[in-house]
Amino acid sequence: MRRHVLFLFSTVSTSILFFKSCVIDNPQPKDCSIIEVTVKNMTAGDTKDVIFHDEKNNYHINRGLDLGINLESLNAKVLNKTVSLYVPKMLFCTSKHISQITLGKEIIFTEFN
Repeated sequence: MRRHVLFLFSTVSTSILFFKSCVIDNPQPKDCSIIEVTVKNMTAGDTKDVIFHDEKNNYHINRGLDLGINLESLNAKVLNKTVSLYVPKMLFCTSKHISQITLGKEIIFTEFN
């Protein structure tokens, strides 16, 4: 009986830790990896996300259009340019969620406090 309780506790604890690590909550620069990408295309997603496409990957700003981001003006500013994306580190990988975008020293978008 004790082994079953211990096993159940371990399983539940591991599951909670795993799922908690998948939630992005108030990321800060120290919690992010910085990735340099050349923006090849930008699109709007189904949930009003702003999606940045490079040669291999897609990165997104959650609800970017709801935040007032103008896709056309942002596209004119960053298309075919190399930008720095701050993406939150996850337990097992790096997220595709953009927390900050910089072009040189200019901050294009940020959700940092």
